[in-house]
This record gives sequence, structure tokens and C-alpha cells, in this order.
Amino acid sequence: MADQGPALARLPGGLAVMAVAAAVRRQLHHEWTGSSLHRATLTHPRPEGLAAAPIDRRPHDEQAGLRVMMGDFVFAGSAMHVGPRGDPWDRPSPSRRFAVALHRFVWMGDLLTAGPDGAAEGLRLTLEWSRVFGGWNSFAWRPEILERRLFNLACAVHTICDKASDAEAGAIALDLARQARHLLANVEGPARAAERAAAAAVAGAALAGKAGERLVEQACAQLERTLPRTVAPDGGHASRSPQAALELLFDLLTLDAALMQRGVAPRDEMMRAIDRLAGAVRFFTLGDGGLPDFQGGEESRAAYVAAARVEDGGGDRPIPSARNGYHRLEGKSLQVVADAAPPALGPWSVTACAQPLAIEVLVGRQRLIVNGGWSPDAVGPPALRVADAASTATLGDLSCGEPLRGVAASVLGPRLSGGCRHVDAYRHEAEGGRWLELSHDGWAPRFGLRHERRLYIDPATDELRGEDSFTPLTPPDAKGRKFVPFMVRFHLHPDVRVSRANDRKSVLLRAEGQETGWWLRNDAIEVEVEPSIYFQQGMPRRTSQVVLRGQARLDSGARIRWKLAHAEAWPPPR
Repeated sequence: MADQGPALARLPGGLAVMAVAAAVRRQLHHEWTGSSLHRATLTHPRPEGLAAAPIDRRPHDEQAGLRVMMGDFVFAGSAMHVGPRGDPWDRPSPSRRFAVALHRFVWMGDLLTAGPDGAAEGLRLTLEWSRVFGGWNSFAWRPEILERRLFNLACAVHTICDKASDAEAGAIALDLARQARHLLANVEGPARAAERAAAAAVAGAALAGKAGERLVEQACAQLERTLPRTVAPDGGHASRSPQAALELLFDLLTLDAALMQRGVAPRDEMMRAIDRLAGAVRFFTLGDGGLPDFQGGEESRAAYVAAARVEDGGGDRPIPSARNGYHRLEGKSLQVVADAAPPALGPWSVTACAQPLAIEVLVGRQRLIVNGGWSPDAVGPPALRVADAASTATLGDLSCGEPLRGVAASVLGPRLSGGCRHVDAYRHEAEGGRWLELSHDGWAPRFGLRHERRLYIDPATDELRGEDSFTPLTPPDAKGRKFVPFMVRFHLHPDVRVSRANDRKSVLLRAEGQETGWWLRNDAIEVEVEPSIYFQQGMPRRTSQVVLRGQARLDSGARIRWKLAHAEAWPPPR
């Protein structure tokens, strides 16, 4: 804390106060949780064996499990080879992201798909982890790591304990109880409080006796308090990440089934949250079966998303046009999703992205225009959370918001700072078309300009027409500048090939497997095709982006119009 003092003093007043308070609270909590007295309080009451057998609905990878059996651990773009029956806990990890995944036990579900030998290996690795880290470790017991390890271990405990001696099974059950109690005592704030409570409740459901009963009661009570803050009435997650809504739905479905096994009625707030989250996941599921890449969420594989919707009874219901600040526009073959709300605030913004009015476009089941796909587990820098990494417009040489860095980020987390706070969205439906009128104030403090985006789908021609403009709001605070450069970016999916026409402005986009392409026509001063990257399952893939450039006058603004149209006449001649 003393070493951080000068750096904290340089922060803006309100942020500095929050950072100091959080640093003091965290230091006190760290000292308490690391004490022998705290560790002693975690051991009672002792579990009396195992009860429910929670089942994680997330799909698992048998091939990845077989690799773990051979001692090959591959996470976050890094690898560690320890050989069959090797020990990954007695050596340094190749990266921090690798260590996080390893200690979260993300490999456990995959390993158990490898059959009885996989269960025996899961038991051995769990016992080895407990020998080294089970007492206490400041890294392995961090809440963001402990939460997922607890959930993964609770879903595996019955299977691995079938291979264990009575003493080993008792030790693992006690470890599960100790970790759940520690997680429930966490003071990290609201951002993942519901997820932490759900993981602790799943662990409690797996344990027999008073230990399990008390954990279920305490965790479900905490869950009942935190779910209304986490899940909006329309099912959106407070972080505004579609992926976060999906992951919480997985956890709650697991908990619901585990409570049923124990004969415990789930609380009304949890059932409401499940119903709302299921509706949100249904809304966010796109034509290719995945999710849109917004606000720190990845697209996710179609099979992964489908696993959460096995019991979704709303498949025949019409999908709403808007949820959680996102809007959908549908044409004959075009599907457009637009981010039409500000990013999350405060502690909820640690994974948020400063990318107002970003869009994604699909043609049938093919992604055409995307965003960068950055997520907290992506092997990429936080710089990918700003507007340049999204399919939206940028103005000047600064982003309208960026993640905290340095000491502030270490204390408060990488929250967004300085992002847009006001977004207007108006939707229009008519027989001749559907359109959105969007605007945000993210550039107003620096340039006195408001970004306005209009999106129109013509169902007759199956065209998407867009207009990006900058409109003066206040006298500019730009120190004598009259013009400021702007760019409208269209990041392309890695499976899309791009080429420019002879006029050097029109751009042909052709998705893999499609016989014809789509023209992106525009009236920009300059059009370039530049490199870009896109994250899938946390790993970067090379791709391209189309960049439309222009100059905006600070006293009168500017406008670019563009159109995405089928490369052939539509409908095709008979």
C-alpha cells in the first residue's frame, strides 16, 4: 500500500478515493484470509460425504482430455509438457493466463470424457494440487480463479472420488467445503458476486451433512441478493456481455438440477433469472448459432451455445427486436446487430469495451462484418477494448474511453474510464424497411461533435444502407483546429476475402463457401484495406478491415454514406 501511495495521488479525485478505499479493504482482507485463524474457521463443520452430483452442461473436448492424460497442457496459446502422470504444480507456468486456466481446473471436464483412466488422472491431479496449494496460496485462491475451480471440481467430485480411497474422498470433500466458505466471504464487489454465489451453492449441493446444508443455504441467500443486480428484467447481464449472460445461465442450470437432486426447492429469484437469461441467450443467438462479439464477449461455438438451450421452450416465440441495449435488424439474408447503449459502469466495466454504435453483420449463416472478439481470456492486450477494434466510427487520435492502467487497474481492476455516457436509439418499422437512428456523445468533450449512425435494411432489395455523420454540439475545445480526421471501420471475419474494385472505393466481400459476394459501396474520400485480428476461443486470427477515411469540420461536421448490397442483381433474373 505504501508503494502505491504516490501513484494513487496522481489519479483524479473521485477515482483516487475509490482506489484508496479498495486498496485498504483488499489489504485487510488479504491479511485476514492468509491468517491461520481464518484457515481454521474454514474447516467446520466437516462434510459427511457426498450428496448431489452436479452436471455442467458445457460441452467438453475428449481430444483435449486425452492430451492432458499424456501430460500435455495447452491453454491461452501456451503449452506445458509434463509427461504421463507428470506434475504441473511443481514448476512455473509459461504465462499468467496459462496459470489462471490451470488453477481453474478448466481441464477437468475434458479429462473426465477420457473414461475411467481420465477420472483416475483427475483424482491424482486434484490430490497433487491440494498437497501444494490446498492450505492457502495468494494466487490460486484469488476469487476469479477460485470461483471456476470450485465449480469445475464440484461437477467432477463424484466421478473422481469413485476412484479414491475413503481418506482421499474425505480430504477432497473437505477441500471443497473450505474453498466454498472462503469464496462466500469474498469482498471483491458486485461484478461477479452472482457467479461466486452460484459456484459455492453448487459445491454445497455436492456435499452431505450440515456442511452442505449450510453452504447451500448461505450461498442461495447470497445469490438471491445478487441476481437482481446482475440480471436485468430483460435478461441482459449487468456487464452487457452476451457471453456473460450465457455463462451465468450454464451455472444456474447446473445449480437448479443439483438442488433438485437434493430435494431443495430453488428460490424464486433464481428461477426468474434462469427464465430471463434464457430469453437473452435466445435473442443473442445469431444465424450461425453463435453470439455477437460485444462488450468483452466472444462468439462461442454453435454447439456450446446450443447446450444451454436444450430445454429452451421459447424456440417458436418471435425474437424481440431489442434487449440489453442491443438492436437487431433482419432482412432476407442479412442480419445486423448494433450496440445501442453505453458500456457498463464502475466495477461492471472491468470487461467492457469503449466501442459505441458498433455493429456485426451476418449473411445467412456466415459472419461478414464483426468486432475484434476480445474477451478477458483472450491472448491480446486491453487496447483491443477501444473503438479502433470495432466496426464503428472513430474521431481523431484518441478513443472515447479506455481501460484503467497501472496502479489504478491493479486496485480497481481494468475498468473503463472516460467512455460515452449517453446513447440515443430510435427504431422505426415500416412496410418498406426497418431502420435505426443512433447517436452518442463520446467525442463531445474533446471535439464538440456527436457521432450519429443510421442503419436501414431494405427488405425488397436485401440491402443494408448506412450513414455515419458527425454533428456539432458545442464550440470545439481543440486549440485552434478546424478539421479532425475520422474513420469508419468494418472489421471482417477471417473467413471473408476482400478485394477493391477499379474505382478504388467499392469493396467486394466474399464469405467462404458463398458463390457470390457483397459490395460495400461508399462516398468516402479514401478507402483502404488494412490488417486486423479477430479472436476465436481466446486466440487471435489474422483478418482484414475496410477503413473509410474523411475529414470533419469542427464547426459543421461531416458525413459518409455506405451501402452493403448483393454483388448480383436481387432477385436474380429467371
